[in-house]
Amino acid sequence: MRNDEILICGAGIAGPALAYWLREGGFAVTLVERAPEPRPGGQTVDLRGAGRTVIERMGLMGRARAMSVDQRGFALVDAAGRITARMPADSFGGEGIVSEIEILRGDLARLLYEATSPGTEYLFDDTVTGIEQEANAVTVTFEKAAARRFGLVVGADGPHSVIRALAFGPERESVHPLGLYTTWFTAVDDLDLDGWYRMHNAPGGLVASARPGRIPGEIKAGLSFRSPPLSYDRRDTAAQRELVAERFAGVGWEAPRLLRAMRGATDFFFDSMGQVRLDRWSRGRVALLGDAGYCATPLTGLGTSLALVGAYVLAGELAAAGGDHRTAFGRYDEVMRPYVRRAQRLPPGGTSGYAPSTRLGIRLRDLSMRQMQRRPMRDLLAAQFSKAEDVALPAYGLSAGGR
Repeated sequence: MRNDEILICGAGIAGPALAYWLREGGFAVTLVERAPEPRPGGQTVDLRGAGRTVIERMGLMGRARAMSVDQRGFALVDAAGRITARMPADSFGGEGIVSEIEILRGDLARLLYEATSPGTEYLFDDTVTGIEQEANAVTVTFEKAAARRFGLVVGADGPHSVIRALAFGPERESVHPLGLYTTWFTAVDDLDLDGWYRMHNAPGGLVASARPGRIPGEIKAGLSFRSPPLSYDRRDTAAQRELVAERFAGVGWEAPRLLRAMRGATDFFFDSMGQVRLDRWSRGRVALLGDAGYCATPLTGLGTSLALVGAYVLAGELAAAGGDHRTAFGRYDEVMRPYVRRAQRLPPGGTSGYAPSTRLGIRLRDLSMRQMQRRPMRDLLAAQFSKAEDVALPAYGLSAGGR
């Protein structure tokens, strides 16, 4: 078995991006995804910094811009809907909370899928159930497909990675909770956002948000809350909806409206926020990529950049090493580790800045946002936003269509 036959688990952002660059390096790629097709919809993600450079090197920037969501910026609002602080989209050179190019996660995933499907074997509606590493190959068992052997396996299947659990151990050993829970969903409503991503905080660490979608009348909503660890069934969405509704009972602004939309949302998603921290991202012939290996959480705004850059570097190092995974995985860690370490540093205030617990905390956070264009707050935020490009992308000789 040669190392040029590679299995990737996960068809979100990181997996198809890796498939793209591996194909450019001459590798044969199979990608398995539990969903029956590329997942549609989802919230907006940022194309910023080095992540945007990777999309440009793929020759996909024109199509990505055409799919981008038009947003005026980010605004904090009080219970009556009055704006208390705002950050326009052109702040910090277009690299602020709302970046110059915001694209729905599902649209970006579809774009990457279409760019890779002609030369990549996709196995949808399936997942990995077992991995057995041998001297020269990895035998992989699937939930539905017959067992197969690959040279290498890459887990790009998110913070609850199946591949990480099989090759690295239980999730509790690598995922570090932040004490935040969140739900994302799409609402079809006539709520007038005037092009702004609006966010309302309520005492108790409650956060309600809504931003424009790409389609007129479509709203991308979020409801988040701080809490000690909760025990819940990840498959029981009805119970999750009730949990969120109980937390947000009596909250002002448009929270009641968003709760009504949440109950009927077809893309409802609920999860805890946590960072994935590992001393190494490979074990033998298995490697981790993106959120599976180094989830930074949505609070940093750098998850997409980490996924795209990580895919480019991992594929590039495998190509440069002629498929020698020992050399390539070591170099992958060497290039990515400083970038990941910086990206995982939370913005000023951390979870308290995102979801203050008290009315005083909310007022102080709003005040700091109003001071964002002045020092020292401007310098703190500029340092946070500049992390997206804080990596030197090697020139691997990979280029769009360059096989």
